[in-house]
Amino acid sequence: MQIRNLGRTGLKVSEVCLGTMTFGKQADEETSFAIMDTAEAAGINFFDTADVYPLGGGLDLVGQTEEIVGNWLVKSNARNRIVLATKCRGAMSSLPNDEGLSRKHILNACEQSLRRLKTDYIDLYQAHAPDPSTPIEETLRAYDDLVRSGKVRYIGCSNYPAWQLMESLWRSDKRNLVRFDSAQPRYNILFRMIEDEILPTCRQYDIAVIPYNPLAGGMLTGRYEKGQGLESGTRFSLEHAGELYRKRYWNEPVFEVVDDLKRYFSERDKSLTHVALAWVLGKVGITSAIVGASRPEQLEDSLQGVELTLTEEERNYCNEAWYRLPRESDPTVARR
Repeated sequence: MQIRNLGRTGLKVSEVCLGTMTFGKQADEETSFAIMDTAEAAGINFFDTADVYPLGGGLDLVGQTEEIVGNWLVKSNARNRIVLATKCRGAMSSLPNDEGLSRKHILNACEQSLRRLKTDYIDLYQAHAPDPSTPIEETLRAYDDLVRSGKVRYIGCSNYPAWQLMESLWRSDKRNLVRFDSAQPRYNILFRMIEDEILPTCRQYDIAVIPYNPLAGGMLTGRYEKGQGLESGTRFSLEHAGELYRKRYWNEPVFEVVDDLKRYFSERDKSLTHVALAWVLGKVGITSAIVGASRPEQLEDSLQGVELTLTEEERNYCNEAWYRLPRESDPTVARR
């Protein structure tokens, strides 16, 4: 497990980040603890969560993932060993000021996350998605105050298009405010839109790239086949998130491409799961890929991709898959 700097900062993170959004719905606390134990034993020191998790939960479940992560940190006495990332932006209740990136919500959301995570600081505090109703300078000033107070070490963003990332960097520079040191976009063999603008921007300004969905919500594990029904408990069948994942990946062109990739790599005795992770980690500019699981054995299997090196021919075969897929009609990236 390689250790890399988080962008221009001196913060050291593992090349795989544990994604925790299954905790509290797809994985109960005991299972979640086992997943975190497995992650740390494998050399992962970087955990990512969000105040709105678990994925697929309603307002009655928001915050449960952070609670579980916080309980594990205490039980394992692991706070100083783990680089802890969380996010705010999503609705935490039906109240109008309990969502977004206003100063009011950010400061309150941070306090609540600190309480649930049972810590007095957050290593990386991220904006989960842009908030068009709030000026970016207001958002950055709130984050700046949190960093100056010691409650947050670094800040980042998730699901930001390149133009909004650039605007935020300009505002930070002009107003002498803390800046985003990481970006968290969706990226995998089946979805490569960030290569046009996000990746070049992040390389130019030394911003860490922490992609989510490297396995395409499980589609790149090869477990799903065209014509099969939805399995309960997977991302594709979750009540509040299944529709989003089905829109992204549950269609005939994707099934055909995945079937072809699975056939190609099975002939070479390579797991598509391992190939998908190795492909992302091998891309220039990628800092740490977020990998989640609903069972510890899933994570153990996925992490074998860390040790895999693809040949030029194999990487090119993966690259061609993107050009065989229809482009999404709406390029806006919905947050997880």
